[in-house]
Amino acid sequence: MKIFQKILPPIHLAICLVIMFLLHRFLPLLTVIPGHYTNAGLPIVLMGLFSAGLGATTFRKADTPVKPFEPSTTLVTHGLFRFSRNPMYLGLVFVLTGAAVFMGTLSPFFVVPLFILVLQEGYIKHEEVFLEKLFGDAYRSYKARVRRWL
Repeated sequence: MKIFQKILPPIHLAICLVIMFLLHRFLPLLTVIPGHYTNAGLPIVLMGLFSAGLGATTFRKADTPVKPFEPSTTLVTHGLFRFSRNPMYLGLVFVLTGAAVFMGTLSPFFVVPLFILVLQEGYIKHEEVFLEKLFGDAYRSYKARVRRWL
């Protein structure tokens, strides 16, 4: 877990984007999204950036840290957090998915589930334990009514 405390999710995102580009360039495997349809990746990326940015803004307005593993001061359950317990992470997944669509070849898509696994095991799993200890029944109630992803 220590490595995840040092490498923030946006850094993992950047690393994954580089890996995706290299796979697309040197090991594309198969074109799964032809030509001009790859432009559909752009709105997906923008939706992801919007979700991550709005989630971060909501945290800042609630005066609670955005950076993982810093002590939370408020349980945020409004805004996008009404629909997903992790809209910032979900936004990063959309950014990667949109980038894979934009590239149009199969190999970049393999990176997306690996990124989700990193988020799940490196961050979300530990954050949920921490939040449950910190906010108790309020967090358990929130967790029962709002899905982790969508």
